[in-house]
Amino acid sequence: MEIAYLDCFSGISGDMMLGALLDLGFSEELLAEAFAELPMESPGVKVSRELRGAVAGTRVEFVVGEQPFRSFADIRRLIDSSGLAPSVREKSLEVFHRLAEAEARVHQVPVDRVHFHEVGAADSILDIVGSVVALEGLGIRKVYSSPVPLGKGFVRTHHGILPVPVPATVALLEGVPVYDNGAARELVTPTGAALLGAFVESFGSMPAMTLRSVGYGVGSHPQASPPNVLRIVCGTAGTPWDRRKLLLLETNIDDMNPEFYDHVMERLMAGGALDVSLVPMHMKKNRPGVLLRVLCGLSLQTAMADCIFRETTSLGIRVQEVDRLELSREIKVLETPHGPCRVKETRLPGGSVRLTPEYDDCKRIANARRIPLRRVYEEISLLANNPG
Repeated sequence: MEIAYLDCFSGISGDMMLGALLDLGFSEELLAEAFAELPMESPGVKVSRELRGAVAGTRVEFVVGEQPFRSFADIRRLIDSSGLAPSVREKSLEVFHRLAEAEARVHQVPVDRVHFHEVGAADSILDIVGSVVALEGLGIRKVYSSPVPLGKGFVRTHHGILPVPVPATVALLEGVPVYDNGAARELVTPTGAALLGAFVESFGSMPAMTLRSVGYGVGSHPQASPPNVLRIVCGTAGTPWDRRKLLLLETNIDDMNPEFYDHVMERLMAGGALDVSLVPMHMKKNRPGVLLRVLCGLSLQTAMADCIFRETTSLGIRVQEVDRLELSREIKVLETPHGPCRVKETRLPGGSVRLTPEYDDCKRIANARRIPLRRVYEEISLLANNPG
């Protein structure tokens, strides 16, 4: 499986991301074909090799005519009406939706009424769509990233003078490990932050891989230190599993009506928890109690803690960062004699594949057809793993 690691030692922007992907070998011709599918003025694309300090990389610049300010609703219509592949349209809109949500929070307006200025310009649309197309075209299945440096100072925008990082960037980087490298300039743009949020599985050190290639995307600051470059390292995963940084929240409870635990688990899972478990235990004064354990992404600490405090009698929560090793998996839809059913395709060490029917779909089929759940599960499992 092809994976990529974003080495953001000098930050990230949309043009740096696209430049690094072209430097990795994505075709300029395929990029031009993708841009031609957008219902907007065809851009002039200048791709060149430039030095930043002692590092050479690929610089991408767009030449477009005057463009209108666009709302999120405008951009959604533009991308939805394009001839781009459905997967590219979906991922591009996810990036813009992240941007719109951040701007809506900062300016206190509904998401659809957010008017993009800098990020609504044609070059930002092209940076995002181009990056999505290039990642898909290069066959990159997983993206990881280093912690992200934040610059300081001020930048002039359509909204006026704003502190660096600008408020939308700060909102987009919630849950992302960041640090100050001392640079007095904008290192992470809102577009760069949105791309990180949409693609990166986890932030930290470089995952084990067999290195295949490396690309350098050049930014617009020729004299910056460190060099204004984004490095993307691409290779084949060194293990059959991925490593992801997660949070483990725990609390001991001995004074709550046990009927409430079902509701608590539902609320936590609906809020984005990856796993919720209850472990019976004995506590002080020999009271029977429960250890509530919640596993979630790094950005969900506040939401998960708020839910636990609101829905349980807990007065304190232990929080620790943990590594989870994960086998690569994806959900596919299998056509069966009972109708469509989702199955989970898991790649095991050694390269073999295990297909497991989704319980909720099997339960739905069993109830609709009034046949035993065990029978549905076994029949679909046999069909999935023996398609011939």
